[in-house]
Amino acid sequence: MVDFPPRRKPSRKGSMADVPKDLLEQIKELERLFTVDKAKLKEVTEHFVTELEKGLSVEGGSIPMNPTWVMGYPDGYETGTFLALDMGGTNLRVCEVILPEEKGEFEIIQSKYRMPEELKTGDSEELWEYIADCLQQFIEYHHEVEDLEQMDSKLPLGFTFSFPVTQKFIDNGVLQRWTKGFDIPGVEGQDVAPLFEAAIEKRKLPIKLGALINDTTGTLIASHYTDDTMQIGCIFGTGCNAAYMENCGSVPKIAHYNLPPDMPIAINCEYGAFDNEHVVLPRTPYDVVIDEDSPRPGQQSFEKMIAGLYLGELFRLVLVDLHDNRCKIFEGQDISKLRKAYSLDASFLSFIEEDPFENLSETWELFSKELGIKANKPELELCRRLAELVGTRAARLSACGVAAICKKKSIQSCHVGADGSVFNKYPHFKARGAQALREIFDWPKGKRDPVDIRAAEDGSGVGAALIAALTIKRVKAGNLAGIRNTDGMI
Repeated sequence: MVDFPPRRKPSRKGSMADVPKDLLEQIKELERLFTVDKAKLKEVTEHFVTELEKGLSVEGGSIPMNPTWVMGYPDGYETGTFLALDMGGTNLRVCEVILPEEKGEFEIIQSKYRMPEELKTGDSEELWEYIADCLQQFIEYHHEVEDLEQMDSKLPLGFTFSFPVTQKFIDNGVLQRWTKGFDIPGVEGQDVAPLFEAAIEKRKLPIKLGALINDTTGTLIASHYTDDTMQIGCIFGTGCNAAYMENCGSVPKIAHYNLPPDMPIAINCEYGAFDNEHVVLPRTPYDVVIDEDSPRPGQQSFEKMIAGLYLGELFRLVLVDLHDNRCKIFEGQDISKLRKAYSLDASFLSFIEEDPFENLSETWELFSKELGIKANKPELELCRRLAELVGTRAARLSACGVAAICKKKSIQSCHVGADGSVFNKYPHFKARGAQALREIFDWPKGKRDPVDIRAAEDGSGVGAALIAALTIKRVKAGNLAGIRNTDGMI
């Protein structure tokens, strides 16, 4: 997760009056590189629709379009007590979610555990042991039992495993590839459910894995639980993704299951991989460097242009290039800290964009404190404009994925539930994305936007618990499509 500072006062507009000609020329060139106009937005969106369709086909495409085996939305009357385990890039979160009889209500208690950096590239068994240990601590603390084996029944658990997986069943998941800084050998291509269950069984924990989900699918389900106009769930944070409800008949790659064509199934798009072929996205030379220097060149092309993990690095690469090759920005100063890859994250840009002072004094202090650079006023103005350009491009491109799903499903009006640190905390991200949607769809001015992206419910906690509840509900109804192991579910 990208850590952002608290929100500050509205930012000032900025002035280029004192900027020398050479810096102004560089700013104009950066504007040319990073501006995504209306025509390009529409072009990207149309190609996006084609790629979504391709991902659902038997042959497949760059966008995985993973069937999740979540077969429909909750009706708001699900009840019971459920565990949710959320394994993200920074923290491990364990929740207990109680769904009462009141429609659309829930209660939640939760604990967070730091994900040690060494586990991200360490041994597979150590990872699952750590996760099981956190679960054991949580249950012992919140249930006040000395002997876990004596608990009356097993607690159904929804496991939010926010990495690309292929699922033949809702309670399994074959890891396609690690993302978010993880690179544990021997796990890609393996079903992670038995690895998790073995660690649970080793400790004799009273837990039954009910569903393995992605945080984006959880966001879709949790948001629809409290607002039935929500039809798309999105994540704009360290990574980017979306999920929506498709009809089984529109998913050729699951045709062999012979499911009713009108039966709904949630699709986890994993569309950070959009345009890995580099057909339509307006990549700059800096985007090319980020891709080539990444652990997985040629993968997650869309994500590398809009996700929080990369925004600070884009900004850093531009400044280093300006210093070394273009206009000698920060001339005569030691920029060794700035040369360190990924030393800046999205919160650095956020801070700059929110600087409320005309002289950009807070930005000056930021550069001085974090990088040891004493920037002059024109250099600060350039940095401010660059931050705006990088942040605006990310928000505008992010709208293309939402627009593509709406076009594919012929959605005229809906709410979109969005979560993630960039959406929630990066200044102007929501407004810039909304403006891009208006341009893509040519909506008339002065009227309410038919597609409204708004803050989502807790997908990785409440959403995971709800999906576990929905799975049990399906077992009771005899609808076993995509459920591997029903033992202990009822």
